[in-house]
Amino acid sequence: MQWQLTFLLIGLCEVLQAQELRVNDKVTGNLLQEALLPCSFVSADQNARVSQAIWFKDGANIAAYSPALGIKVKDSDRIQFVNPSDTSTPLRITKLLASDEGKYTCEVSIFPEGNFKGTTQLNVQAVPQNSANVVQVVAGDQEMTVATCTSANGRPPAQITWQTSVPGNVTTDMTNNTDGTYTLISNYRITPTWTADGEKITCTVTHDGKETAIPLKLSVQYTPVVTIEGYDDNWHLNRKGASLTCNAQGNPPPTIFKWTTANGSPLPPSVHVNGKILYVDQMDENVNTTFKCEVTNAIGSRASQQEVLVREKPNSSGAGTTGGIIGGIIAAIVAVAVVATVLMICRQQRKNRTAKEDEEFEGPPAYKPPPPTIKRPTEEAKEEELLELKPPIHFIETTDELQMTPNKDPLPMNIEFPSAADDDYLEQLNPIYNELSLPESASHKEDQGFMMSPAVYV
Repeated sequence: MQWQLTFLLIGLCEVLQAQELRVNDKVTGNLLQEALLPCSFVSADQNARVSQAIWFKDGANIAAYSPALGIKVKDSDRIQFVNPSDTSTPLRITKLLASDEGKYTCEVSIFPEGNFKGTTQLNVQAVPQNSANVVQVVAGDQEMTVATCTSANGRPPAQITWQTSVPGNVTTDMTNNTDGTYTLISNYRITPTWTADGEKITCTVTHDGKETAIPLKLSVQYTPVVTIEGYDDNWHLNRKGASLTCNAQGNPPPTIFKWTTANGSPLPPSVHVNGKILYVDQMDENVNTTFKCEVTNAIGSRASQQEVLVREKPNSSGAGTTGGIIGGIIAAIVAVAVVATVLMICRQQRKNRTAKEDEEFEGPPAYKPPPPTIKRPTEEAKEEELLELKPPIHFIETTDELQMTPNKDPLPMNIEFPSAADDDYLEQLNPIYNELSLPESASHKEDQGFMMSPAVYV
């Protein structure tokens, strides 16, 4: 019974594997393009035949195929079967619309196996047309749109972001188009100032995981910003070659430069003007005034003034200050050079000292002790420093008999003591002792004692 059940399960698995309906889980098509929805049947039974195949969209019948009855499609201009057979009934949709998006189910009736079905999700997308542009504005105190970014006719709707260093606000509007697409318009708004002119701004459009960046530069129109350069507070009588330069920045660029005096009086005879530069031929008292430069562009005019003080003598404080600055710089450079040199010398000396110590450590010792010296005492010292080392030896005869303990190895009794002649013999063998010894006294000779000086000099 058990083996019969095993064969039954094996047979069922083979049947399940042999009977399979194959479809795609997801298909994506572009708007106004075409999409193919596969549907195929696999069976181990060679006699199995498709008796009917039906495609449904969101539950509604849109196409049917029967070998006996033929093909029936609701929208035959855009939807048709592609070479239907007993094992395959794929469906093709052309000129895709946004409304074609949805779930498509392929249901197949197989004789004699039965009915099988599979579902495919069809997504319809449209690549948007992206663009961006700057809006030219005039500097003011009201918030205005300075850049616009558009992503038109996209499906699904895109996302728009801005990147810039200029603070501002973003407004975005989205429109649902009749064809199922979306259009987004994003505006970047700021309170325009002349400093924002020419600043970089980037619009980034993200659609279907892809980013498109569009770089721009802001355009803010403003009246000229004017500055005057060239006065060094050292204009003195009879000075020549002095000048003032009128610098101006504007959008649109400045076109007119006009030099006058602040009080409206004519320019001094000793000056002349060439465009934005006012030259002083020779300094005199008439130059002691306030000069005014007025610059004009298409937006308007703006002026700047420079007060001039003509001195009788050159201003030495300015030169002294300049000289002090230059001297300080030179002194700093010299100090740095000296410090660097000292550091290099110290480092080299330390390096040489280390190398020398290493060599001395590896070689033999450099110190060699001096040889010992022999000091000889004077005659006076010889006589004063004579000390008796031991008393003289006297041999006394005695009649008492000595009692000796018997010894295992008795010493020989015939011991001979050295005589004076023997002492003279020893002194002849070592004559150096004669030179270092002190002279003997008469009493010493009589006693025949042995004396030695305690001071032996080496």
